[in-house]
Amino acid sequence: MTTIVTLNTRGLPLKGTRIAERCTKIATELGAGDIDMVCLQEVFTYRQLAHLRRPFPHVAYRRSALGPAGGLVILSRLHLAGSEYARLPQPRRGSRLPVRARVNALRSGMLSVRLADSGVRVVNVHPVANTDGDWSEGNRFRHVQSEQFDALARVVAADNSPTVVCGDFNTARSSTLHGDLWRRTGLRDAFNGECPPTFHQEFLPPGSTPHCIDFILATEGLGVEETDLLFTDRRRMTSGTGYVSDHIGLLARLGIP
Repeated sequence: MTTIVTLNTRGLPLKGTRIAERCTKIATELGAGDIDMVCLQEVFTYRQLAHLRRPFPHVAYRRSALGPAGGLVILSRLHLAGSEYARLPQPRRGSRLPVRARVNALRSGMLSVRLADSGVRVVNVHPVANTDGDWSEGNRFRHVQSEQFDALARVVAADNSPTVVCGDFNTARSSTLHGDLWRRTGLRDAFNGECPPTFHQEFLPPGSTPHCIDFILATEGLGVEETDLLFTDRRRMTSGTGYVSDHIGLLARLGIP
């Protein structure tokens, strides 16, 4: 059995968010458990990475000027056999997306590793955020999100190896994009559709509704033994009490040899 966690560490904005303290708290709690692998999103600086990686002997990411490319990192107690990073498709010219969304889209990507002993692939993905909170087919983010999900589907379908896909999908479970992805790849939700909203209400604009936007997905043959939620409550830190991230973490124990 292999225990996998996914968590968006809330790396942005960088100023005034107690990043070092929060990352240290995250690393301490993850390192104290029996967790084998952690897929992290929004690790945008090497300083963040230095705090987070301490309990784990193996780490995978693509280097860039300021930090891990796309903010994507995989930490592991299991030996890894190489890694690959790919940027997800970007918004097309002439799209109606705001400038900030276009800039953030530059950080959308996917990081893949393979477990050395079992050959299982683990993919850490972080598509562009839909700041409209509208996942209908007519929304202005739909086209770029559809292309990004399509790129992920092609990566999963290109290899018959058992695969786990984790990450902050930035797309609510109600979106038809998820159903299309699962049908094309054979992926299934480790939480079987029972995961609560994974974004804390207090970080949303007034009147907004939180949704389940983080997932652990696995292909057939990788049985799900148990699931759990992490970092659902505020933690006591040196500078005061607060959440370690705007997201909650997901944990799944999978039947990986």
